Amino acid sequence: MFILVNLKAYPCDPIEVAEAAREVSEDSGVRIAVSPQAADISRVADTGVETWAQHVDPNGYGSHTGSTLAEAVAEAGAVGTLINHSENRLKLADIDGSVRAAERAGLETCVCANNPAQTGAAAALGPDSVAVEPPELIGGDVSVSTADPDIVSDAVSAAAAVDEDVDVYCGAGVSTGDDVVAAGDLGATGILLASGVAKADDPRAALEDLVSGL
Repeated sequence: MFILVNLKAYPCDPIEVAEAAREVSEDSGVRIAVSPQAADISRVADTGVETWAQHVDPNGYGSHTGSTLAEAVAEAGAVGTLINHSENRLKLADIDGSVRAAERAGLETCVCANNPAQTGAAAALGPDSVAVEPPELIGGDVSVSTADPDIVSDAVSAAAAVDEDVDVYCGAGVSTGDDVVAAGDLGATGILLASGVAKADDPRAALEDLVSGL
């Protein structure tokens, strides 16, 4: 299982989370990555933890003020990027463009989707993975794998029907080791979470709980 921690714009210490994630990953052998704000990518990458961007725009170099350039986040130390998070939705053509931009920069890609149908559509764009996250459960205390496990299993089937090489991650409400195990039992190969770690009083303890059943 892959654990991808999205720090969003939460008022946490990205370095504290990054160092905890690196240490728990090294101790457990579980792949863990941290996705900080763009301004913090270089500092987080310097801790040695696997680092992802929260977003890249579909454009390349040029007159694109305010854009997040895929090549720039790669040069800062990111090795992957989220695309189309529910809190930063894109049009389909822009999702495709962002996936292509990430590929040019050598970044791994995870496209977020709301449901199984969107998961299948996202998989058709050829990302490395799709994270299924019902918006109503994002930031809550109930994991999608508990609230509606069919969404996860159906998303896995939808992606496989389009491209068997696209992994499916489980997001929305994931916060415990039991949630991680349940997601794996439903066919997910990773999880995407935020508040369960970023808002935790003890990020390391939260991460240790996440990997406890793996």
